[in-house]
Amino acid sequence: MGPERGRGDESRGGAGSGGTRRSGNPRGGTRSDAARGADRGGQRAQDARTGGPRRAERPDPSVPSPRKRRGEAADPAREVALDVLRAVRERDAYANLVLPKLLRERKISGRDAAFATELTYGACRSQGQLDAVIAACAGRPVAEIDGPILDILRLGVYQLLRTRTSAHAAVDTSVELARAEFGQGRAGFVNAVLRRAGEKTVEEWVAELAPADPVGELAFEYAHPAWIAQSFADALGAQAGELGALLAADDERPVVHLVARPGEITAEELALVTGGDEGRWSPYAVYLDGGDPGQLEPVREGIAAVQDEGSQLVALALTRAPLEGPDAGRWLDLCAGPGGKAALLGALAAIDLFTVDAVEPAEHRAELVRTSTRGLPVTVHVADGRDSGLTPGYDRILVDAPCTGLGALRRRPEARWRRTPADVPELVTLQRELLTAAWDLLRPGGVVVYSTCSPHLAETVSVVADFVRRSGAEQLDTRDYLPGVTDLGDGPSAQLWPHRHGTDAMFLAALRKPTE
Repeated sequence: MGPERGRGDESRGGAGSGGTRRSGNPRGGTRSDAARGADRGGQRAQDARTGGPRRAERPDPSVPSPRKRRGEAADPAREVALDVLRAVRERDAYANLVLPKLLRERKISGRDAAFATELTYGACRSQGQLDAVIAACAGRPVAEIDGPILDILRLGVYQLLRTRTSAHAAVDTSVELARAEFGQGRAGFVNAVLRRAGEKTVEEWVAELAPADPVGELAFEYAHPAWIAQSFADALGAQAGELGALLAADDERPVVHLVARPGEITAEELALVTGGDEGRWSPYAVYLDGGDPGQLEPVREGIAAVQDEGSQLVALALTRAPLEGPDAGRWLDLCAGPGGKAALLGALAAIDLFTVDAVEPAEHRAELVRTSTRGLPVTVHVADGRDSGLTPGYDRILVDAPCTGLGALRRRPEARWRRTPADVPELVTLQRELLTAAWDLLRPGGVVVYSTCSPHLAETVSVVADFVRRSGAEQLDTRDYLPGVTDLGDGPSAQLWPHRHGTDAMFLAALRKPTE
C-alpha cells in the first residue's frame, strides 16, 4: 500500500490506497515570488523571517479566530491532521490514539477521514525528511521555527512531496491555516517555504540532502533515522541488500490485521462478515484494506480484535512448542499489556480447559488486559514480571518483552523519531531480567518463548545467546512452530519482516528447560 490519494483544490480525490509519490516538478512560483510574499509589510516581514514572538500575530482571544469562524467552509481533514500533529509535538501524544477520537468527535468520515489519516500518519512517519527540506527552504534549523508553524509546514511539505495533492492546493491551504491562526506575517513565511519546497521533487530533494553513505541515503529516502536503518541492516545480515525493500515497506501504511477468536468465529467467517481476506500465515488472521475496525460488529462483540499477524504467530508458537512431559495447562503471559496475546492464548487455553495467568505492572494497562480477556480463563495480576510473586511450575511462559518497538514503526508513525540508541541498553537489561524471572517460574521440561517487536540484535539474538550460555537452556528451532512461513532466517530463532511477511518485524525464540 502506498500513500493515500490526496486532494486537489477543486475536488476531493479518492481515498483509496493506490496513491504513489508525486513525480514531476510541481513549481508553485519562483523564488523571487516567494521572497516577495514573505517580505510584505515591515514587522510582518520580520516575523516571517524569524518566526518571531507568537503573540505578535495572534488575534485577540476574545474574538473568534478566522479558523473558527470559517465553520462549514473550513477544511476538516487538514485541520484535524494539524491538530493531531500539534498534540504529538506538544504532548508526546500517539497519533493512532488521538486521530480516531478526533474523527469521531468531529463527525469526519469517508474521503475526508481517509485523507486526514494519510496526512497525519504520513507527516508523522516522514518527519525527519520533511524537516530537512523545511530547514533547507527556510535557511535555518527547524528548532528555530515556532512549533505551531512547523506543524503547518510539515503538513504542507508532506502534501507537496509525498502525495498527489496539487501544489496549488497544498500551498494555499497551508497558508490559509497559518493566516487563520497567526496572521499575515506568518502566512507569508509559510508561503515562501512551501513554494521553495515545491520547486523540487522528492527525488531531487533526496539527491541534494541525503547522506553519501548507502545506509544513510536509504534512511533519508524512506524517512528513517540512520541508526534505525543501520540496526535493520545488521539484523538482515547477509541479506542486507533487502534494506531498501524493508525501509520502503516500513514507510507505507500497513494493512489492518484482525484476529478471529478461536472457538467463537473462524477466519473464513470473519472475512465474510467484514469483507476482508483470510491471512497467509496465522489460521486466525484476516486482512482489511482500511476503515475503522473498532466499528466492526465482531470487534464490538469481542469475538474478533485488531492484532498484527506476527503477534498472533508469537502466541501460536508458544502453544506449539513441544514440552517434555504432559501439558498440565498452566500457562503464563509475563508481559501481558495491553492484552492481545493474552486474549489469543486464553481462547486457545479455553478449548482444552487450560488456564492463563497474565502479569502487567501498570494498573491502567492491566485493565486493558482484563477487557481483552473478558470471558476467558485468564487471571490478571498487577505485578512486576521480575518479581511477580507467582508460584513456579508453569508449562508454557510467554515473555513478550518491552523493547524499542522498532519492528512496529509502520503502525506507530511518530515512534521512529522518539527512540534513540540510548534507549537500548536499559531495555536490554530489563529483557534479561524478565527472561531470568520466567525461567525461575518454568517447570523442568517446560517452554519459554521470548519475543520482541524489534529486530535490533542487542534485543534479540544477543539476549537469547547470553541467556542460553548462563542457564543451559535448550534452544529449539522456532521455525518449526511456524508451519508454512518462509524466509524466517537461519535459525534456531525466527525473524519476521514487513517486506517479506507483511507483518511487524517480530523476533521469537523458543527455549526449553532441561529436566535434569
